[in-house]
Amino acid sequence: MYTREIQAPRGSPINNGIPLTGTWNNAFAWVDFLSVQRPYSWPLPRWLRDCRIKEWESFSVQDDNIFLEALLGNFKLFQIAQIWLYDKKAGESYVYRKVVPGNSWRMPKSLNHASVECRSYHFFFRIHTWLNADTIKLDIDIAAAKRQPSFTAHIAYCYGDNTVTPVAVSLNFTKRRNMYAYKALSAVRGDVVLGDRHISLAPARCTGIFCDYKGFYPYRTKGILCGSMGFDSEGRRYGFHIAENQAKETRKNNENVLWVNENFTPLPPVRITMPDGPDSDWVIQDLDGMVDLIFTPKEANRFGANFIITHSDFLSFMGYYNGVLVNSENVQIQVRNQWGIGEKLYLRV
Repeated sequence: MYTREIQAPRGSPINNGIPLTGTWNNAFAWVDFLSVQRPYSWPLPRWLRDCRIKEWESFSVQDDNIFLEALLGNFKLFQIAQIWLYDKKAGESYVYRKVVPGNSWRMPKSLNHASVECRSYHFFFRIHTWLNADTIKLDIDIAAAKRQPSFTAHIAYCYGDNTVTPVAVSLNFTKRRNMYAYKALSAVRGDVVLGDRHISLAPARCTGIFCDYKGFYPYRTKGILCGSMGFDSEGRRYGFHIAENQAKETRKNNENVLWVNENFTPLPPVRITMPDGPDSDWVIQDLDGMVDLIFTPKEANRFGANFIITHSDFLSFMGYYNGVLVNSENVQIQVRNQWGIGEKLYLRV
Protein backbone atom coordinates (compact mmCIF):
# COMPACT_ATOMS: atom_id res chain seq x y z
CA MET A 1 0.00 0.00 0.00
CA TYR A 2 1.18 3.49 -0.87
CA THR A 3 2.53 5.65 1.98
CA ARG A 4 4.51 8.84 2.30
CA GLU A 5 6.05 10.69 5.22
CA ILE A 6 3.77 13.11 7.09
CA GLN A 7 5.88 15.78 8.73
CA ALA A 8 5.15 17.78 11.87
CA PRO A 9 3.90 21.37 11.39
CA ARG A 10 6.44 24.10 10.64
CA GLY A 11 6.33 27.83 10.05
CA SER A 12 6.96 28.05 6.31
CA PRO A 13 7.52 25.84 3.26
CA ILE A 14 10.63 27.95 2.50
CA ASN A 15 13.82 27.60 4.55
CA ASN A 16 16.63 30.14 4.12
CA GLY A 17 15.39 31.01 0.65
CA ILE A 18 15.09 27.38 -0.52
CA PRO A 19 11.65 25.81 -1.06
CA LEU A 20 11.04 22.58 0.83
CA THR A 21 9.16 19.55 -0.46
CA GLY A 22 6.93 17.28 1.57
CA THR A 23 3.56 16.72 3.21
CA TRP A 24 2.54 18.20 6.56
CA ASN A 25 -0.50 17.80 8.82
CA ASN A 26 -1.25 21.47 9.42
CA ALA A 27 -1.20 24.87 7.74
CA PHE A 28 2.01 26.88 7.54
CA ALA A 29 2.04 30.04 9.61
CA TRP A 30 3.42 32.10 6.71
CA VAL A 31 3.80 31.44 2.97
CA ASP A 32 5.77 34.04 0.99
CA PHE A 33 7.19 32.84 -2.31
CA LEU A 34 9.00 36.13 -2.81
CA SER A 35 11.43 34.93 -0.13
CA VAL A 36 12.65 32.16 -2.48
CA GLN A 37 16.19 33.02 -3.61
CA ARG A 38 16.79 33.05 -7.37
CA PRO A 39 13.73 31.06 -8.48
CA TYR A 40 14.86 31.70 -12.05
CA SER A 41 18.33 31.25 -13.52
CA TRP A 42 18.49 34.96 -14.31
CA PRO A 43 17.91 37.78 -11.82
CA LEU A 44 14.44 39.34 -11.91
CA PRO A 45 13.15 42.41 -10.06
CA ARG A 46 10.77 41.79 -7.19
CA TRP A 47 7.69 43.04 -9.08
CA LEU A 48 8.33 40.66 -11.98
CA ARG A 49 8.86 37.69 -9.66
CA ASP A 50 5.59 38.61 -7.97
CA CYS A 51 3.84 38.52 -11.36
CA ARG A 52 4.96 34.92 -11.83
CA ILE A 53 3.24 33.77 -8.61
CA LYS A 54 -0.30 32.48 -9.15
CA GLU A 55 -2.60 32.02 -6.16
CA TRP A 56 -6.23 31.19 -5.37
CA GLU A 57 -8.57 29.93 -2.68
CA SER A 58 -11.56 27.69 -3.34
CA PHE A 59 -14.56 26.18 -1.55
CA SER A 60 -16.68 23.11 -2.20
CA VAL A 61 -19.82 22.59 -0.10
CA GLN A 62 -22.45 19.88 -0.41
CA ASP A 63 -25.58 18.60 1.32
CA ASP A 64 -28.81 17.00 0.12
CA ASN A 65 -30.03 20.29 -1.41
CA ILE A 66 -27.08 22.01 -3.06
CA PHE A 67 -23.56 21.67 -4.40
CA LEU A 68 -21.57 24.90 -4.24
CA GLU A 69 -18.17 25.57 -5.81
CA ALA A 70 -16.56 28.98 -5.23
CA LEU A 71 -13.18 30.38 -6.35
CA LEU A 72 -11.31 33.61 -5.71
CA GLY A 73 -8.05 33.77 -7.65
CA ASN A 74 -5.27 36.18 -8.52
CA PHE A 75 -3.39 35.23 -11.67
CA LYS A 76 -1.61 38.61 -11.67
CA LEU A 77 -2.57 39.70 -15.17
CA PHE A 78 -6.21 39.08 -14.35
CA GLN A 79 -8.32 38.10 -11.34
CA ILE A 80 -11.45 35.98 -11.15
CA ALA A 81 -14.24 35.52 -8.62
CA GLN A 82 -16.67 32.74 -9.46
CA ILE A 83 -19.53 31.02 -7.66
CA TRP A 84 -21.18 27.97 -9.19
CA LEU A 85 -24.31 26.68 -7.47
CA TYR A 86 -26.25 23.56 -8.38
CA ASP A 87 -29.77 23.25 -6.96
CA LYS A 88 -30.32 19.50 -6.63
CA LYS A 89 -34.04 19.77 -5.96
CA ALA A 90 -34.77 21.89 -9.04
CA GLY A 91 -32.03 20.37 -11.21
CA GLU A 92 -30.72 23.83 -12.16
CA SER A 93 -27.29 25.45 -11.97
CA TYR A 94 -26.30 29.11 -11.60
CA VAL A 95 -22.93 30.71 -12.34
CA TYR A 96 -21.97 34.10 -10.91
CA ARG A 97 -18.64 35.38 -12.21
CA LYS A 98 -16.56 38.54 -12.17
CA VAL A 99 -13.28 38.90 -14.09
CA VAL A 100 -11.04 41.91 -13.47
CA PRO A 101 -7.83 42.74 -15.39
CA GLY A 102 -4.86 43.60 -13.21
CA ASN A 103 -3.51 42.63 -9.82
CA SER A 104 -5.41 44.51 -7.12
CA TRP A 105 -6.52 41.59 -4.90
CA ARG A 106 -3.80 40.48 -2.52
CA MET A 107 -4.20 36.90 -1.39
CA PRO A 108 -3.18 36.41 2.26
CA LYS A 109 0.16 34.86 3.14
CA SER A 110 -1.30 33.36 6.32
CA LEU A 111 -4.56 31.55 7.05
CA ASN A 112 -4.45 32.35 10.76
CA HIS A 113 -6.43 35.59 10.49
CA ALA A 114 -6.85 37.21 7.08
CA SER A 115 -9.42 37.95 4.42
CA VAL A 116 -9.66 38.65 0.71
CA GLU A 117 -12.66 40.00 -1.14
CA CYS A 118 -14.11 41.03 -4.48
CA ARG A 119 -16.46 43.97 -4.06
CA SER A 120 -18.55 46.04 -6.47
CA TYR A 121 -22.02 47.58 -6.47
CA HIS A 122 -23.87 44.34 -7.33
CA PHE A 123 -21.24 41.74 -6.40
CA PHE A 124 -19.68 40.93 -3.02
CA PHE A 125 -17.58 37.84 -2.31
CA ARG A 126 -15.30 37.52 0.72
CA ILE A 127 -13.26 34.66 2.16
CA HIS A 128 -12.21 35.09 5.77
CA THR A 129 -9.65 32.50 6.89
CA TRP A 130 -9.41 32.47 10.68
CA LEU A 131 -7.67 29.30 11.82
CA ASN A 132 -6.79 30.96 15.14
CA ALA A 133 -10.54 30.96 15.85
CA ASP A 134 -11.06 27.47 14.37
CA THR A 135 -13.12 28.61 11.40
CA ILE A 136 -13.10 29.67 7.77
CA LYS A 137 -16.00 31.75 6.49
CA LEU A 138 -17.47 32.55 3.10
CA ASP A 139 -19.76 35.55 2.57
CA ILE A 140 -21.56 36.20 -0.73
CA ASP A 141 -24.13 38.81 -1.74
CA ILE A 142 -24.98 39.10 -5.45
CA ALA A 143 -27.89 41.02 -6.91
CA ALA A 144 -30.37 39.43 -9.30
CA ALA A 145 -29.72 39.63 -13.04
CA LYS A 146 -32.03 39.15 -16.01
CA ARG A 147 -31.56 35.40 -16.15
CA GLN A 148 -30.49 34.58 -12.61
CA PRO A 149 -31.95 35.15 -9.13
CA SER A 150 -30.13 37.00 -6.38
CA PHE A 151 -27.80 34.91 -4.27
CA THR A 152 -26.72 35.39 -0.67
CA ALA A 153 -24.69 33.00 1.47
CA HIS A 154 -23.01 32.92 4.85
CA ILE A 155 -21.06 29.70 5.31
CA ALA A 156 -18.67 28.60 8.09
CA TYR A 157 -16.37 25.59 8.19
CA CYS A 158 -16.60 23.91 11.62
CA TYR A 159 -12.95 23.54 12.61
CA GLY A 160 -13.52 23.68 16.36
CA ASP A 161 -14.94 20.17 16.80
CA ASN A 162 -11.51 18.47 16.67
CA THR A 163 -12.49 16.37 13.65
CA VAL A 164 -10.46 18.27 11.05
CA THR A 165 -7.12 16.90 9.86
CA PRO A 166 -5.75 19.30 7.26
CA VAL A 167 -3.04 18.60 4.72
CA ALA A 168 -0.32 20.96 3.49
CA VAL A 169 2.04 20.03 0.66
CA SER A 170 4.93 21.66 -1.15
CA LEU A 171 5.79 20.27 -4.59
CA ASN A 172 8.61 21.14 -6.98
CA PHE A 173 8.29 22.16 -10.61
CA THR A 174 12.03 22.89 -10.74
CA LYS A 175 14.74 23.07 -8.07
CA ARG A 176 13.75 26.60 -6.98
CA ARG A 177 10.18 26.90 -8.27
CA ASN A 178 7.45 25.11 -6.40
CA MET A 179 3.78 25.15 -5.47
CA TYR A 180 2.05 24.96 -2.12
CA ALA A 181 -1.43 23.62 -1.35
CA TYR A 182 -3.45 23.49 1.85
CA LYS A 183 -6.60 21.36 1.98
CA ALA A 184 -9.08 20.53 4.71
CA LEU A 185 -12.43 18.75 4.97
CA SER A 186 -14.94 19.53 7.69
CA ALA A 187 -18.59 19.84 8.60
CA VAL A 188 -20.20 23.07 7.38
CA ARG A 189 -22.95 25.26 8.79
CA GLY A 190 -24.64 28.32 7.34
CA ASP A 191 -27.46 29.73 5.27
CA VAL A 192 -28.03 30.17 1.55
CA VAL A 193 -30.73 32.35 -0.01
CA LEU A 194 -31.39 31.80 -3.72
CA GLY A 195 -34.02 34.23 -4.92
CA ASP A 196 -36.87 33.78 -2.44
CA ARG A 197 -35.73 30.30 -1.35
CA HIS A 198 -33.91 29.88 1.97
CA ILE A 199 -31.71 26.84 2.59
CA SER A 200 -30.14 26.09 5.98
CA LEU A 201 -26.91 24.08 6.01
CA ALA A 202 -26.75 21.75 9.02
CA PRO A 203 -23.31 20.41 10.09
CA ALA A 204 -24.73 16.92 10.58
CA ARG A 205 -25.47 16.64 6.83
CA CYS A 206 -23.30 19.28 5.14
CA THR A 207 -19.63 18.80 4.27
CA GLY A 208 -17.06 21.05 2.63
CA ILE A 209 -13.50 21.13 1.34
CA PHE A 210 -11.39 24.30 1.49
CA CYS A 211 -8.23 24.70 -0.64
CA ASP A 212 -5.50 27.34 -0.70
CA TYR A 213 -2.98 27.34 -3.58
CA LYS A 214 0.14 29.38 -4.31
CA GLY A 215 3.16 28.86 -6.48
CA PHE A 216 5.59 29.64 -9.26
CA TYR A 217 3.44 27.82 -11.78
CA PRO A 218 4.81 27.22 -15.30
CA TYR A 219 4.03 29.79 -18.00
CA ARG A 220 1.89 27.11 -19.62
CA THR A 221 0.08 25.52 -16.71
CA LYS A 222 -2.01 22.41 -17.23
CA GLY A 223 -3.88 20.42 -14.62
CA ILE A 224 -6.89 18.28 -13.81
CA LEU A 225 -8.65 18.37 -10.44
CA CYS A 226 -11.25 15.93 -9.11
CA GLY A 227 -13.04 16.16 -5.80
CA SER A 228 -16.13 15.31 -3.81
CA MET A 229 -17.35 15.04 -0.25
CA GLY A 230 -20.30 13.60 1.64
CA PHE A 231 -21.27 10.42 3.46
CA ASP A 232 -20.88 6.78 2.49
CA SER A 233 -23.47 4.01 2.99
CA GLU A 234 -22.21 3.43 6.55
CA GLY A 235 -22.64 7.08 7.53
CA ARG A 236 -18.94 8.01 7.52
CA ARG A 237 -18.11 11.56 6.50
CA TYR A 238 -15.54 11.38 3.74
CA GLY A 239 -14.04 13.41 0.95
CA PHE A 240 -11.26 13.28 -1.60
CA HIS A 241 -9.29 15.82 -3.60
CA ILE A 242 -7.11 14.48 -6.39
CA ALA A 243 -4.97 16.29 -8.96
CA GLU A 244 -2.85 15.48 -11.97
CA ASN A 245 -0.43 18.37 -12.50
CA GLN A 246 3.09 19.24 -13.68
CA ALA A 247 4.89 18.69 -10.37
CA LYS A 248 8.00 16.47 -10.36
CA GLU A 249 8.54 13.25 -8.39
CA THR A 250 4.83 12.71 -7.72
CA ARG A 251 5.49 9.19 -6.47
CA LYS A 252 7.50 10.64 -3.62
CA ASN A 253 5.15 13.52 -2.94
CA ASN A 254 1.86 14.83 -4.34
CA GLU A 255 -1.33 16.62 -3.27
CA ASN A 256 -3.79 13.70 -3.45
CA VAL A 257 -5.70 13.00 -0.26
CA LEU A 258 -8.66 11.02 1.13
CA TRP A 259 -10.42 11.92 4.37
CA VAL A 260 -12.58 9.47 6.32
CA ASN A 261 -14.11 11.01 9.43
CA GLU A 262 -11.28 12.82 11.24
CA ASN A 263 -8.40 10.92 9.57
CA PHE A 264 -6.69 11.50 6.24
CA THR A 265 -4.85 9.16 3.94
CA PRO A 266 -2.19 10.34 1.46
CA LEU A 267 -3.11 8.89 -1.91
CA PRO A 268 -0.65 7.86 -4.65
CA PRO A 269 -0.28 9.66 -7.98
CA VAL A 270 -3.14 8.94 -10.35
CA ARG A 271 -3.76 8.86 -14.06
CA ILE A 272 -6.89 10.69 -15.24
CA THR A 273 -8.01 9.75 -18.74
CA MET A 274 -10.96 10.86 -20.85
CA PRO A 275 -11.31 8.22 -23.60
CA ASP A 276 -14.25 9.95 -25.28
CA GLY A 277 -13.36 13.52 -24.40
CA PRO A 278 -14.02 15.66 -21.29
CA ASP A 279 -17.81 15.62 -21.79
CA SER A 280 -17.90 11.83 -21.29
CA ASP A 281 -16.70 9.56 -18.50
CA TRP A 282 -13.37 10.29 -16.80
CA VAL A 283 -11.34 7.31 -15.58
CA ILE A 284 -9.29 7.97 -12.40
CA GLN A 285 -6.93 5.18 -11.35
CA ASP A 286 -3.62 4.56 -9.61
CA LEU A 287 -1.10 1.69 -9.62
CA ASP A 288 -1.58 0.77 -5.94
CA GLY A 289 -5.22 -0.26 -5.92
CA MET A 290 -6.31 2.67 -3.74
CA VAL A 291 -8.12 4.79 -6.35
CA ASP A 292 -10.55 3.40 -8.90
CA LEU A 293 -13.18 5.97 -9.85
CA ILE A 294 -15.39 6.95 -12.76
CA PHE A 295 -16.58 10.54 -13.04
CA THR A 296 -19.66 11.11 -15.21
CA PRO A 297 -20.13 14.82 -16.09
CA LYS A 298 -23.66 16.23 -16.02
CA GLU A 299 -23.43 20.03 -15.76
CA ALA A 300 -20.77 22.04 -17.65
CA ASN A 301 -19.23 25.43 -16.91
CA ARG A 302 -16.82 26.68 -19.57
CA PHE A 303 -14.91 29.93 -19.29
CA GLY A 304 -12.00 31.51 -21.17
CA ALA A 305 -10.05 34.69 -20.49
CA ASN A 306 -7.84 36.48 -23.02
CA PHE A 307 -5.96 39.69 -22.22
CA ILE A 308 -3.47 40.36 -25.06
CA ILE A 309 -0.55 38.25 -23.77
CA THR A 310 -2.51 35.77 -21.71
CA HIS A 311 -4.90 32.94 -22.54
CA SER A 312 -6.86 30.80 -20.09
CA ASP A 313 -9.36 27.99 -20.39
CA PHE A 314 -11.33 26.83 -17.36
CA LEU A 315 -13.44 23.76 -18.03
CA SER A 316 -15.50 22.57 -15.05
CA PHE A 317 -18.09 19.84 -14.68
CA MET A 318 -20.41 18.76 -11.93
CA GLY A 319 -21.42 15.13 -12.06
CA TYR A 320 -21.41 11.73 -10.37
CA TYR A 321 -18.52 9.71 -8.96
CA ASN A 322 -18.69 5.93 -8.72
CA GLY A 323 -16.03 3.46 -7.66
CA VAL A 324 -13.84 2.56 -4.71
CA LEU A 325 -11.28 4.35 -2.54
CA VAL A 326 -9.04 2.62 0.03
CA ASN A 327 -7.69 4.38 3.12
CA SER A 328 -4.51 3.73 5.09
CA GLU A 329 -6.31 1.13 7.27
CA ASN A 330 -7.17 -0.86 4.13
CA VAL A 331 -10.86 0.02 4.51
CA GLN A 332 -12.76 0.32 1.24
CA ILE A 333 -14.94 3.41 0.80
CA GLN A 334 -17.66 2.66 -1.71
CA VAL A 335 -18.45 5.74 -3.78
CA ARG A 336 -21.97 5.49 -5.16
CA ASN A 337 -23.48 8.28 -7.27
CA GLN A 338 -21.65 10.89 -5.19
CA TRP A 339 -22.10 14.37 -6.65
CA GLY A 340 -18.76 16.10 -7.19
CA ILE A 341 -16.68 18.28 -9.47
CA GLY A 342 -14.05 17.73 -12.15
CA GLU A 343 -11.93 20.58 -13.54
CA LYS A 344 -9.54 20.83 -16.45
CA LEU A 345 -7.34 23.92 -16.42
CA TYR A 346 -5.04 25.52 -18.97
CA LEU A 347 -3.26 28.81 -18.28
CA ARG A 348 -0.80 30.67 -20.46
CA VAL A 349 0.04 33.59 -18.25
